[in-house]
Amino acid sequence: MSPFELRDLSGMIEFLQAEALQRLVWGDDDSADPADLMMVIQHEGGLVAGAFEKDELIGYIFGFPTRDRFVQHSHRLAVSPTARGRGIALQLKRYQRRWCLEHGIELIRWTFDPLRHTNAHLNVSRLGVTVSTYLADYYGAMKGINAGLASDRLLAEWDLNCPRVVALAQGNTDGSLKEAVNKPPIMIKIPADLNQLLACDKAGAVEVRMQVRNALTKHFAAGYSITDYDAARYEYHLTQIAR
Repeated sequence: MSPFELRDLSGMIEFLQAEALQRLVWGDDDSADPADLMMVIQHEGGLVAGAFEKDELIGYIFGFPTRDRFVQHSHRLAVSPTARGRGIALQLKRYQRRWCLEHGIELIRWTFDPLRHTNAHLNVSRLGVTVSTYLADYYGAMKGINAGLASDRLLAEWDLNCPRVVALAQGNTDGSLKEAVNKPPIMIKIPADLNQLLACDKAGAVEVRMQVRNALTKHFAAGYSITDYDAARYEYHLTQIAR
């Protein structure tokens, strides 16, 4: 049993905690989603849920409906710096999966920075998303922890009923792709710690951003998708699935 409680947020005090948690994670100068907006979106069919330790919000997740009633866009996931390393992000995503399936939603999409190891490991290795879309400088110039680097993002697609996703959700840590592939996988390496690279060598971080952007966009255009991530080697695995 989890040492923290997972549930939907309730009442303005909790939505204000979620707003404050965003600033703690992304920086005071980065725009946070307002508490009243999150509350209204939840009321209209979105998901705003959290991990609570007693009355303290230590992690939260925010998703909203799309033009397709079977698809949810997952906009934010944040875990308090003092609560990291406890599997809270993974549990929040699994909560989101259960919630969506209960509401007839079969696919969840979200974006993440291709150079952030923690996100790549969670999204690709632990959740089983696939990626075949690269969004260059998606948000434009950003502030907070994302300042100084083009806001490139990958579009994660989480098919909630695909065999790999189901296996991972059930605790099968293998979760390896079992489909036939046309060619051996292509490996693309990312930094072990993007924040440290930005702090020590901003020009180097910009160069890596462009290298990874060029490599991924080229291979996506050729029909490859990210289907796995080697957390020990900081490498995406790209494959062409046999059709």
